Amino acid sequence: MKRITLAITFFLALSVCASTSASTSAKTPPQEKKTLYARLGGYDAIALVVDDFITRLATDKRFEKFLTGFSDDSKKRLRQHILDQFCAAAGGPCVYTGREMRTSHKGLGITEADWDAAAKHLVAALDKYKVPAAEKNDLLAFVVSQKKDIVEK
Repeated sequence: MKRITLAITFFLALSVCASTSASTSAKTPPQEKKTLYARLGGYDAIALVVDDFITRLATDKRFEKFLTGFSDDSKKRLRQHILDQFCAAAGGPCVYTGREMRTSHKGLGITEADWDAAAKHLVAALDKYKVPAAEKNDLLAFVVSQKKDIVEK
């Protein structure tokens, strides 16, 4: 379970924090930029990508070692952690309550090759749902920011 949580949390880290900025002036109303969460289509759209991503990981033999022994409940919890992390990182209303990435992935022995394979699965899930390039890049930037805390070798 710990390995699955770490692996999924690792991939959740792929979500990107998008901050909105608006300049205010006394005469001109601020121009608000939509959050990444809104640009991705909100919770349900992010959930579709996360579900597809997790399915890809779970059916890839390279990731069996990280997911073996998970109960159905543990799988649901892992899915929710990833979804919450992506949602929160994208500026949505979700709150990620999982552990920090370094703690979650410590001891799993995640390699560069594991990281690359998981990243390809995430990109494939994003492509399946036709996530536009800008939003895909923003989300992937968040995930990449987590790499140093996830990859051990």
